[in-house]
Amino acid sequence: MNKVINWQKASHWRLTIQWLFFGWSLFLGIQFWLFVRHFETMGRAGYYSRPPGVEGFLPIGSLVSLKTWLLTGYFDTVHPAALVLFLTFLAMALLTKKSFCSFICPVGTLSEASWKLGRKLFGRNFRIWRSLDLFLQFIKYALLFFFANLILVGMPTVALKEFLSAPYWAIADVKMLHFFTSMSTTSMVVIVALSLLSVVYKNFWCRYLCPYGALLGLLSMFSPFKVSRFQDKCIDCGACSRVCPAQIDVQHKQKIHSPECTGCLTCVSNCPEKGALSMALWKRPVPGVAFVVIVMLLFTGGVLTGMLTDHWQTSLTYDNYRQLIPMAARFGH
Repeated sequence: MNKVINWQKASHWRLTIQWLFFGWSLFLGIQFWLFVRHFETMGRAGYYSRPPGVEGFLPIGSLVSLKTWLLTGYFDTVHPAALVLFLTFLAMALLTKKSFCSFICPVGTLSEASWKLGRKLFGRNFRIWRSLDLFLQFIKYALLFFFANLILVGMPTVALKEFLSAPYWAIADVKMLHFFTSMSTTSMVVIVALSLLSVVYKNFWCRYLCPYGALLGLLSMFSPFKVSRFQDKCIDCGACSRVCPAQIDVQHKQKIHSPECTGCLTCVSNCPEKGALSMALWKRPVPGVAFVVIVMLLFTGGVLTGMLTDHWQTSLTYDNYRQLIPMAARFGH
């Protein structure tokens, strides 16, 4: 009987790590909800400490923080973990492809689970015809350009400082929580529609609409790691192209430079010919499990650096939250 999990395959390690991060994200979300609930009930509900990790869900504000830091040297103290995590994910993209998307991102995890469910239900996943597929892929880059232009080009230093000192930024994480706990009908319909599309088409949100993934994908093109095919050992079976979640034609390329490659190692783990396909550091093949270890070391190193340099815990006090959280509805949308 074939093993359900083969620990010699790096992709199985990735899947395990991916779901552990998803579970951890849920845990952080629940802990943060309990923290906010304490203040929303005026202290009647028990107090739970605030987990800084929830700031990983604030990428737009993190971009403001990054520009402020680069221009002025000021490292935001309200949501310091947001910038630490943002920098960590950028570094991961530059060094280990879009590994954030395939190892850590909870949306990516749900998206992957959705299309795998669709494959079980329909026996296959469907593909959008090529011309429309290319047009739809452009959307996430257009969204990235919009936010980059708005923040990196359009916001002067004084506007950056005003944003980071505003009450809205102080409780941006609370507003993010309210988006899910008090979801509007429109938001719910959009999320359901995207979820259904992800069942039919592989990674619909990630492939066509995610500006964060677009940014990481562009950076990942400079990564020294590339999935590489060694033609002298390749038997041209096409297995790598068939299993690629990003729909990359791996079989007919020597190196994968595509910004869509997430370094998920699915193609490498499914190659039947030893040595024909591997993740390579420049031209040197690297064992898949070693690549997984490098990804985890980068993530852990980034978080530990933030903690050890006192750029992890917010400067906001209990009294700050006691005043701000009950008024959250007043601070924009």
